[in-house]
Amino acid sequence: MLFNEIVSLSAEHLLLVAIAVIVATAIAAPCAVFLTHHARARRWTLGLVNIIQTIPSLAMFGFLLPLPFIGGVGKQTAILALILYALLPILRNTVVGITGVDATVRESAVAMGMTDGQILRSVELPLALPTILAGVRIATVTTIGTATIAAAVGGGGLGTFVFRGIAMADTKTILAGAVPAAIMAITADEVLEWVERRFSY
Repeated sequence: MLFNEIVSLSAEHLLLVAIAVIVATAIAAPCAVFLTHHARARRWTLGLVNIIQTIPSLAMFGFLLPLPFIGGVGKQTAILALILYALLPILRNTVVGITGVDATVRESAVAMGMTDGQILRSVELPLALPTILAGVRIATVTTIGTATIAAAVGGGGLGTFVFRGIAMADTKTILAGAVPAAIMAITADEVLEWVERRFSY
C-alpha cells in the first residue's frame, strides 16, 4: 500500500517538475534572446528574477495563494511558483551562453551574408547549447527539491509524505518522501549532465 502511494506521488512530483521546467524554458529562452540585444533591459530583468529567487519557497506559495484566477489551493499555484523559481538559471545561462559566443565567429557569419535570425539559429544557439542545458539541469534539480513544498498548498507530490511525517512526528514517513525526491534529483542531475556533455563536443 505504501509502495503504491510512493510510486503515485513520485509520478505526481515528476509531473509538477516537468511542467514547471518546460514552461520556464519556453518563457526564458525567447526572453534571453531579446535580452542579449538590450543591455539595459537585461540588467533590470535579471535583477528582478534574482529577487524572486531570494524569496523563501514557502513564503512564495503564501504570496500566490490569495491572487485571483492564478492563486488558490491546488496544483496551479504550486506550478506557478515552481516556474518562477526555475526561470533564473535557464534565463541567466541562456543569456551567458549567447553573449559568450566569440565575436569573430559572429563576424564570420555576417561576412557570409547570414541574417540575424540565421546567425541565432545556426551559430549562436548551437554554440550556447551546453551552457543552456546546464541552466536547465540546475533548474530541474532545484525544482525537484522545491516541489516538496507544493504539498503545503495542495499541490501534491512527495512533499505529502514530508508534511504528513512532520505532523505525526514520524521519521519513516518523512523519509518516504525525502528519499525518493533525493533519488529523483540525483538521477535527473546525472542524466542531464550526460546530455550536456554530449552536446559539448
